[in-house]
Formats: sequence, structure tokens, C-alpha cells
Amino acid sequence: MNVIDWQKEVEQRKEALIDDAKKLLQIKSVLEEDQATEDAPLGEGVKEALDFMLQLGEKDGFTPKNVGNLAGHLEFGQGEEIVGILCHVDVVPEGDGWSSDPYGAEIRDGKIFARGAIDDKGPTMAAYYAMKIVKELELPLNKRVRMIIGTDEESDWRCVDHYFENEEMPAMGFAPDADFPIIYAEKGIADFDLVQSGEGSKYDGEIKATVLSFESGRRYNMVPDFAKASLEVNNEPTEIVQMYADFLKQNDLPGKYYIENGVLILEAEGISAHGMEPNNGKNAGLYMAKFLSELKIDSKARHFFQFATAYFYDESRGKKLGIAYSDDITGDLTINVGKLAFTQENGGRLGLNVRYPVTNNMDDTKGILEGLLKDEHFIIENFTDSKPHHVAEDDFLIQTLKKVYEEQTGEKAELLSIGGGTYARSLKSGVAFGPLFPGREDIAHQKDEYMYIEDMLRATAIYAQAIYELAK
Repeated sequence: MNVIDWQKEVEQRKEALIDDAKKLLQIKSVLEEDQATEDAPLGEGVKEALDFMLQLGEKDGFTPKNVGNLAGHLEFGQGEEIVGILCHVDVVPEGDGWSSDPYGAEIRDGKIFARGAIDDKGPTMAAYYAMKIVKELELPLNKRVRMIIGTDEESDWRCVDHYFENEEMPAMGFAPDADFPIIYAEKGIADFDLVQSGEGSKYDGEIKATVLSFESGRRYNMVPDFAKASLEVNNEPTEIVQMYADFLKQNDLPGKYYIENGVLILEAEGISAHGMEPNNGKNAGLYMAKFLSELKIDSKARHFFQFATAYFYDESRGKKLGIAYSDDITGDLTINVGKLAFTQENGGRLGLNVRYPVTNNMDDTKGILEGLLKDEHFIIENFTDSKPHHVAEDDFLIQTLKKVYEEQTGEKAELLSIGGGTYARSLKSGVAFGPLFPGREDIAHQKDEYMYIEDMLRATAIYAQAIYELAK
């Protein structure tokens, strides 16, 4: 058999690939549980993106299956074993400050700009066309190839949970949802809320303002880029306004303040980033919490904001909580405070995204945390835990992907570990494989998210050869 020029095969399909990627990116597939229906349990946009992929696959001759409107798959080939390609078509909210329409899929400077361009719709389309190439070349395979399409990866993974309760587990596979060369280890991910259960020590000093409400952040796994607080000020707000103006200036934070119906409103803008490395962003909620913690405010609010500031402001490694941990495989435990809220009626609440190393025991970590929280008058609610994932270096999957990557790029396929969690952890033998090439900026979850067209094409060629090598 002649040697296949995978890149040439991609080039022949370039325009169609880009066109289909644009169509997928133009769907606003953000989780909308308040708009849920039986046919669209996670909202219409998410369902539209799933339907788009299933209909595209059916048109191209793949066998499609919708699994409870939460996930689906496209399959071709024959054999007992399945090679899985695990993708997702949901995206995080677009956030503010974009230079173009977040769902416009505008192409400029060799990049395609849209929410989901790199996470994970662009890579999903690259992997889809890789499957399409292998299928159209009619290459001999002894395994089935199945693209599994999730719709809730950015939140609670209800899609893959439901999928694997009802469908076969692939023998091996990869998720095109992280970095090249190969992600062989992923940290554990625990999401939970710290909920205020008491006021702590009573504040008997002068009270100049009452915090009526405070809110920042939408997702556990995103650094909040906006915060808003409403204060009832006892006298003239001039002093607090001046303090806030100075605070914004000292911390190089955009923000504003104004009176609305007799209530002082404070707003701050931070920098959004993926929750796996909070230090890449600027947490607007924690900055606002720090400012409020320094005011003469009511006891309940004072305790909440001083707690948030003491343990989380400028501290993403859990040192002050006594849960810091690191190992040589996956590095540091990290904590992202992704959601912050306070009202007079309900008190305060912090939504944490904790990413912990593969050798760390989360049960022990949680025990330490609960001991500290008891004294601080906070409790843990809504605890979920996705265990760490690690595939041995000598595994057939890793050895095959190393060979493919090195042949296509001419570069050594180093094994990497990440704080992010991908669908690869759903499989015993699963790794994350691209699409972000070494040296490229990671702009997932940030404004003006993009993917280089050149990288999308290169990734498609790599995925096509990988699918063939794994399934032949």
C-alpha cells in the first residue's frame, strides 16, 4: 500500500472543513437549564449543536445515535473493540470584551474567532474530518471508530455519565481537548460550595454600610471577570466612593460606582481564565471581597468577606487552608473561586473548583477542610469529585500516538500532565491529544478565543493517521 499523505488529504477538504467548523461555532451552545425541555434537557442551543453533528455525520455516511438528547455518537468500521474520540459541543458563556461577535466565527489573521474555537468545537470538527478521511479512503480496519459527542463537559458531565450508563465503553481513545503532544495524566477535580452557617464573632464597632447583595462568577471552572455589590450607606457615600476609587486605581482594576434608587452600586472588572490555573486570570470577585472586608459593615457580611479574603485572595494553592499538595506527575493542587455570592437573607457562598494531583487523597483533603470550616462557621455543600486519571507510558495507546505525532511533526512527543479535566478520564485507556501545539497561547475560556486555521488542518492530519494506526 502506498504511504498516505495525510496533510494532502486534509488540504483537499480544507474549504468544507472550515465551512462546517464555522457553522458549528455559530451555534450558541451554552448551558441553559432554565430553558430545559424534554427534547433539550440542557437548553436549545446545546441540543442544536448536538443535532448539527449527528445530521452532518448521517449525511456523510456515519452511523449516528442520539443518546437521551444529552450525548450522541457517530460510528464507522467493524470489529469488537471501539476506538473512541471524545469531544464536546457545549461552551462556557462568552463573557464580555470581545473584538467581534463571539458566535460570528470571523476569520482574520489566519485565525477563526469564536467561543468554542479551541474548546472544543474547532478540535471536534478537526477530529470529525479525520474520521471522514479514513472512511473515504476505505482503509482496512479491525476496530470500530466512534466519535462520542458530549453536551455538558463545561459543567457537570451529565452527558458522559448518561452515555456510559447506556452505551459501550471504548477499549481506548483520545479527547482532542487539550495540548499536543500527549496528556497522559490529569488532576482530580472537586467542585463544591462553602456556605456561611453563622456570623462568627460579633462586630460591635461603627457600621457605615450594610451589604445588601454581592455576586460574581458563573461557573466553578472560570475565573470571574465581573463583580457587583449593592450597599446601603448610613450617611453620605463620599468616603466609601473615594476609598473604592483609590482601590481600583491601586489594583489596576477597571470598575465603576453609582447610586441607584438610593443604593450604592460598586462594580469591578477582572480577567477571565480557565479555572485550572487561576493565576492566569484576575478574580474580580475576590478583589471586590477584599475591598468590602476592609469597610465598617454589618457582622454577617464582614465575616463572609474577611473569610473569603483571608483564605483565597492572592492564594490559589490552598496553603492558608492547610491543604496544599504537589507531586512530580501533575504539580500543585489549585483552587479557583469561580462563584461568589452574598445576600442578607442567605449569607455568603463560595463556589470552589479544586484540582488536585494524581497522588493526592481527596478524602483526606476534604477532612482537613471540614475541620477548619467548622471553626469558621462554614459548611460544604454540593460536593462532586472526578478522580485523577493516569495512563502508563508503555500503554499501546500512548506508544501509537507518540509515533504518529513524531512522524507528522518531526518533534519529540513529550508526555504532559494538566490541571484541566477532559473526557479522556472517562476511559481506562484514554488520553488528551491536542489540539494546542507547543508554543501556542492557551486562550480557552477567555475573550477573543481563537484557533489558527493552520493548526486546525495540522491537527486533522494527525488525528486521521492516529485513528488509522489505532484501528487498523
